[in-house]
Amino acid sequence: MKPIQAAEKNRQQALPNFIFASRWLQLPLYLGLIVAQCVYVFHFWVELTHLISAVFGDQHALDLLIKSIGYKADPGWMPKLNETVIMLVVLGLIDVVMISNLLIMVIVGGYETFVSRMNLEDHPDQPEWLSHVNASVLKVKLATAIIGISSIHLLKTFINAENYSDKVLMWQTLIHIAFLFSALAIAYADRLMAPPAHD
Repeated sequence: MKPIQAAEKNRQQALPNFIFASRWLQLPLYLGLIVAQCVYVFHFWVELTHLISAVFGDQHALDLLIKSIGYKADPGWMPKLNETVIMLVVLGLIDVVMISNLLIMVIVGGYETFVSRMNLEDHPDQPEWLSHVNASVLKVKLATAIIGISSIHLLKTFINAENYSDKVLMWQTLIHIAFLFSALAIAYADRLMAPPAHD
């Protein structure tokens, strides 16, 4: 290739290369999500510490737990660590774990899909789903994770239903159903765009 043609080609490629390099602007966003993950880990351990302290009779820790889960009983009820309180606290911990899993999927899958390859093929801890991740797979997995989180929230609401109005219960149920249909629509659209190969 002649030097003049090479220089012209480089000039033509300058703008596409610049636009493609702009993907690195997403890096601070993923780093911010890692910070959010740290906040969730801290919150998890605070709640778990309060639960363990309440088991051993710490009334202040029990009051903090009951306040954090929004549990209320009859006016004369003395705060105590009953089965319902424990279940609501544990569901709250599970909720934190599931949101943390969602963050990991967004951070790892999003970085791999939209920013740069991680080259983890030889890493012993590489997630199985990362080997075939793409934008469509990531959308379906995120939709499924959101349904799981919504299910936990709905279960917490039903366990503590006496503290919610019928309107709140109805809307939470309808929103959960909307999440279900949205996930089904995403999965169906993905199947239409990329049908499975037949033998």
